[in-house]
Amino acid sequence: MPELPEVEALKDFLTEHLVGHEIVRVLPVAVSVLKTYDPPLSAVEGREVTAVHRYGKFLGLETDGGPHLVTHLARAGWLHWRDPLPSGPPRPGKGPLALRVALETGAGFDLTEAGTQKRLAVYVVADPADVPGVARLGPDPLADDFDEERLAGLLSGERRQLKGALRDQSLIAGVGNAYSDEILHAARMSPFKPTGSLTAAETARLYEALRTTLTEAVERSRGIAAGRLKAEKKSGLRVHGRTGEACPVCGDTIREVSFSDSSLQYCPTCQTGGKPLADRRLSRLLK
Repeated sequence: MPELPEVEALKDFLTEHLVGHEIVRVLPVAVSVLKTYDPPLSAVEGREVTAVHRYGKFLGLETDGGPHLVTHLARAGWLHWRDPLPSGPPRPGKGPLALRVALETGAGFDLTEAGTQKRLAVYVVADPADVPGVARLGPDPLADDFDEERLAGLLSGERRQLKGALRDQSLIAGVGNAYSDEILHAARMSPFKPTGSLTAAETARLYEALRTTLTEAVERSRGIAAGRLKAEKKSGLRVHGRTGEACPVCGDTIREVSFSDSSLQYCPTCQTGGKPLADRRLSRLLK
């Protein structure tokens, strides 16, 4: 799933390639991708793109005097830049193509989604805040006013585990499964540590890990073409998706905890005092 650093890089890429150009056609291929109908998708056609914005993990195109085209790539969605776009209209079918945006230059981009669970979402709205997911977003962790005190205030009212708190978009916008693993590894904290148990020193350590991990990921992604961002993300991860490999900090074996539809990775030596966490999916099978 694209998270804050990748969506930030896509925002920069599209700012360079879209701003100042006219959207001539928006072609929906999968009906399920459209989440709004008023204004219609055609309302952005014939309008110039004036800015590209990121809202957490949402990406928004602002048009001249018109509506915003907002998308959430979900778990398996992606954006592919085409210069030029293929000739002829795209054919509806069982392929990954969900929506195509064409510019007056002949270039444009496709939104695709792999797999059978179709969660990629596109909205056409007068204001990005009209998108329910955007309206619910918490503060951006890379914003200038997001300081250690603000993080402490957000976590002080929570009674749950750190992993879940970091992934909650209404608490902190933009962090997903992968970067929450990376942040907790950098902070040397268990993903199951209760938020209410954090000391002032631990909160400071978590804040530093949060800002540094995301900032470094954004810098790694900056200037990379849209099609190469997925590979760049994977290459920069230390623990997420690396079950069975050696921790790059201490050399211990990276472990995994599996859930019904996701998993987390961590280093026992760095994060849990050397103790492996119980794999809850395996525990249920053994009952």
